[in-house]
Amino acid sequence: MKINNIKVYQIDIPLIEKAYRWANDNIVNNFDSSIVVIETDNKIQGVGEVCNLGSSYLPAYSKGVRSGILEIGKNLIGKDPTNINKINFEMDKSLNGHPYVKSPIDMACWDIIGKYYKAPIWELFGGKYGEAIDLYRAISQENPDTMKEKVDQYKNEGYEKFQLKVGGHYQDDIERIAQVDSILNDNNTLIADANTGWKTHEALKVINKTSHLNIYYEQPCATYHDCLLIRKKNNNPFVLDESIFSLESFLRAYQDNAMDIINLKISKLGGLTRSKQLRDLCVELKIPMTIEDSWGGDIATAAISHLAHSTPEDYRFSSTDFNSYNAISYSEGSPKRINGKFKASDNFGLGVDLDFEKLGKPEFIIS
Repeated sequence: MKINNIKVYQIDIPLIEKAYRWANDNIVNNFDSSIVVIETDNKIQGVGEVCNLGSSYLPAYSKGVRSGILEIGKNLIGKDPTNINKINFEMDKSLNGHPYVKSPIDMACWDIIGKYYKAPIWELFGGKYGEAIDLYRAISQENPDTMKEKVDQYKNEGYEKFQLKVGGHYQDDIERIAQVDSILNDNNTLIADANTGWKTHEALKVINKTSHLNIYYEQPCATYHDCLLIRKKNNNPFVLDESIFSLESFLRAYQDNAMDIINLKISKLGGLTRSKQLRDLCVELKIPMTIEDSWGGDIATAAISHLAHSTPEDYRFSSTDFNSYNAISYSEGSPKRINGKFKASDNFGLGVDLDFEKLGKPEFIIS
């Protein structure tokens, strides 16, 4: 099998809640998503997606996805998409770094592999664990009363895990945490996610005021060094996200006992291939994961579901369903949330059928 062409689409994804806010005064009103469609000489088509959380969150840039694919795409024409390691080798040879550029291509190749071997990706990744996947709900940074109201709303929709976007003024964050905790019960999980937003002294003040609660602290500070310092001064469960961006960074953090849980984001690692590698390593070393991505629509949500559903439940801390945050859908077959859970499709590959009328014309075609 050979790659005939690579089509790249751009789609704007608005939010049901109109805006998403997190640390350091970051706000996104509309997500810029890149969708890749790979067509092969035997008529099998694979799809992938990457959607960055704005340009100030991680070293990732939405327009850079498209220009990066132009840089690497020519070298992939005529290559076998089922030879996934060779595909990743060719991408790395053409473009040093920029894993977010490579993620939708790798994802589309896995979609092709699943369709070619007539298997869902979860089956290729080791089999399905459990009937469904527990989801968390991210709560956009607002005033404490609004965040409390939203948590109460999402509890009624079946969610039991809540990730509060903190990392603002530390006194406001203490109030955000306290107010939300006041309406939770023992079945609920509360994560205070600072998204690198606190200085060490601010993180310590928040922890001193809230550590008596049943709470997880996530990525309090910008640098790994500062997060490790806070980890050593804190007895509550600790999550690293932005500091984990490769196998090497994970192994360093594991050796330093820097976390109890990691957030595994598919595009941050460069696609499903390396995400599966890190997932398997975490299982071997007994480190639970939240399996997700930076953001996304129907395709990214489907990819998350396959990686998560093929992960043993003891190491699957949580996942997320981005398509329930978004005001548009552009496909059929992407997983849908039911009572705070979703499941991966049993259809071949990712199990997603695109609505090309909604996507419009491709930005460009490489052939």
